[in-house]
Amino acid sequence: MSAVAAPAALPRPRTFAGGAGRGRLRSVPAQAGPGPKRAAGHPLSLGRDARARLGCAVRALLDAAGLEGASDAVRLAVLVLASRTPSETGVVEIRTSELGRWIGVSASYAASVVVPGLRDSGVVSVETAEGEFGQDTGLECKVRPLWGAQGVLGHPLRLGKKEYVTLKRLMEAVMGPGWKHRDGRVTPAGLLGTRTGRGAATDRLALLLLVLVARETGRVRQCGGTVDTKRGRAAATVARLLGCTASAGERVLERLEERELVLRVRVRTGSGLRNRSRLMVPAVAAAHGRTVADDVLEGRAGAPEPEFSDPDGMAGAGEVPELAEESQINGVPVTGVADVADPDVAAALHTDHPSPVTPGSPLSLSGGFSGYGRGGEGRRTERACTGEDRAVDGESVAAETGSPVAGGGPLCGEKPQKSPVDERGEKPAAGAGAGSWPKAAGWATAQQRRRVALPADLRLRVALGPVTWLWERLSGWQQDQVEAAAKAELAQMAGLGVAREGAARLLADRLTDRLAETGGEAMVTGPYGWLIRRGLPQRRACSHRKCDDGVRLDTGEDCENCGNVIHLRRAWRARIGADIDRELPGLADGERRRVLEERLRERAAIEAEDLSWRREQARAERAWRDAARAAAAEQAERERQTAAAADVVRRVLACEDCGRGQAAGLCEACDHRRQTESLIGEAGLLAAAGVADLSDPASIAAAVAGARTAIEDSTAAAWQEFLQITDVATLEADPQAAADAYAFTAFQAVQLAVGAYQDDALAVLRRTPEAETEARRAYRAEQGRPWFQHHPTGADAVAAATNAAATARERVAEQLLAARLKQLHERSAAPARRPASWTERLPGLAGRPLGGDATGAVIA
Repeated sequence: MSAVAAPAALPRPRTFAGGAGRGRLRSVPAQAGPGPKRAAGHPLSLGRDARARLGCAVRALLDAAGLEGASDAVRLAVLVLASRTPSETGVVEIRTSELGRWIGVSASYAASVVVPGLRDSGVVSVETAEGEFGQDTGLECKVRPLWGAQGVLGHPLRLGKKEYVTLKRLMEAVMGPGWKHRDGRVTPAGLLGTRTGRGAATDRLALLLLVLVARETGRVRQCGGTVDTKRGRAAATVARLLGCTASAGERVLERLEERELVLRVRVRTGSGLRNRSRLMVPAVAAAHGRTVADDVLEGRAGAPEPEFSDPDGMAGAGEVPELAEESQINGVPVTGVADVADPDVAAALHTDHPSPVTPGSPLSLSGGFSGYGRGGEGRRTERACTGEDRAVDGESVAAETGSPVAGGGPLCGEKPQKSPVDERGEKPAAGAGAGSWPKAAGWATAQQRRRVALPADLRLRVALGPVTWLWERLSGWQQDQVEAAAKAELAQMAGLGVAREGAARLLADRLTDRLAETGGEAMVTGPYGWLIRRGLPQRRACSHRKCDDGVRLDTGEDCENCGNVIHLRRAWRARIGADIDRELPGLADGERRRVLEERLRERAAIEAEDLSWRREQARAERAWRDAARAAAAEQAERERQTAAAADVVRRVLACEDCGRGQAAGLCEACDHRRQTESLIGEAGLLAAAGVADLSDPASIAAAVAGARTAIEDSTAAAWQEFLQITDVATLEADPQAAADAYAFTAFQAVQLAVGAYQDDALAVLRRTPEAETEARRAYRAEQGRPWFQHHPTGADAVAAATNAAATARERVAEQLLAARLKQLHERSAAPARRPASWTERLPGLAGRPLGGDATGAVIA
């Protein structure tokens, strides 16, 4: 049977009523001969689907909640472990040193920084096997998001076995450290396999992300919007991929350029002007059998010719620069950096014009430059600015020229009169203040105020990233209002306990969810109203202030309060349904549903009324608390003022003992004298508690008298030492200062004596039978501890028992001292002596000498 007649011999599909046909399986003839065997392509030659699939998986892992603020080494370690994950078990077994080789760090750094960072993130569960010195040598890791997404249909991390293999081969090609096999084979290192040390993990991560977003030609689509002109759009693209600043992205890009792994190409056109720069990954182009020069040629051939000057467009036909060739992958020539324009130089492009011509010469215009296609008159084509060569009143003011090209109008460059556009640009609108937006009417002014790019604040750029298209549709005033609303939402999240670095991501997720509810940005008819009233505000599904659409803002988990509300509502529905079945049996389904809904509405109305009442009660209680707080503050202020007034009155009082004025009731010298007398009494009791017989009053009196005598002697010695180091003439000239100095010296001497008597008393009481008995008990008890019972006479057991005995002896001595002092205080307790009145003290004060006599007595 011929090849033409073979299809006709196949049975036709059966036709049913209505003309519908049912498809049938047809046998396919066996292929003649063995099928061709396809070898695996280069790891970097990924198709569009594979590149998008792996890119989504890598981005989902890097955006995991636990990796916020983590270092690039930890983030790259997560990707390495994910690429080596077995699809069957999900557990990766790897050595710490091998993990460090993959990310370009030392084994010690991986064990001390990377492994703890993986544990702290919660993204990877790590089980370790300790080495000889306690370090983490063997690791058993499981990437939790990757393994948890295997059962979720449509999840970006639900990878198949082939995708795991593709990701692993890609990682090996980019950053594989290289191996030497037992059979002698050598697996070479990847593109950055030899890059180690500081910044190696960042460079490897950046190259991996660039490879995943690069096209088959090696070209990377650069970020849009406004970027730092000093850094360039390529550096901004790398910075956004890594989530760092533009300066850091530029440093990474420069390091990759030094290794000729990335190129910033700016083609020189035929006119000598420069085109926009392109970010290229030559290795990807070489893996697909292409070169950077091929992409440059394709881009130039397919670019439309601009009608007028466009700084971002092509400037005319030119020649491709001669690029140095160097074999990088599989022998495919890859362009070098020869004759490539500096990407940091911003060239102002302008449309090429034909050279000047002499009047009367034949004019041949072609090539697509200015002047071509102007018709028989040679005038400029009618465009949006038609009439700019006319006056405002509409009359022609074109100058008469002798050029056959110009005809009756002005040539390019001739401007007989300023156009309205120039006047509007030079003269600001009336009423516009300095630094304010121009208020001239017209669509051009409105477009001048409108900002196409997102705000410069990085947090706002992250938060408003999902609604970039809506942002471009807003006017200048609306953009200001939306920016203020976004800042208010971020501040509110910070007040609710959300981390500052995570608030922008939460707001972006909120906008993404709200857009999904709406059906996408295309379904939003009013961008400003949607953003202000629906996209940005928090929607609490319950009464909890941290609830947003049933999710807790601080933890990111489901709101427990919402779960309680749902549980209660279901319980009410079940209870009301049971009541209806009991009260009204035999109702039809429709009637039962109507009664159920009616009772549920009644219940909801009762709850709403109860909620309103509780809110009123809470508002009243809040007002009462505010009033009580204000009253308490007023009372505290009155008490403070009263205390201040009393303090002022007290400061003017004379001393109770010596009668010195302005002494606040007691001067410093008299205060020291009182404290000295009290301390002397305490020192006597301490001396008696240590050595005296408490049952013999004479022994107690002797101990107290001895302590007083010793303290007086030490006070006299201290005063003599003070006189030797000070100026005696100064003290003789100021008797009051001498009295104060003597009182303070005596007070210090008594303080030292009290401490010494207390130490002596404790030392004596430590040797009492009670203290010794308690020390022996503590010694034996410590030796009988479970951890010492097998060797109670060992060095550790004896040392611990000795410390326990000393502690017990000290504790008993303190208790005995407290008991003896209490007993002595009870014996010496007597009615407090009333201070003598001024009537009784004045005769004695009148007999005291004045002037230098008192000073000499004190010093003597």
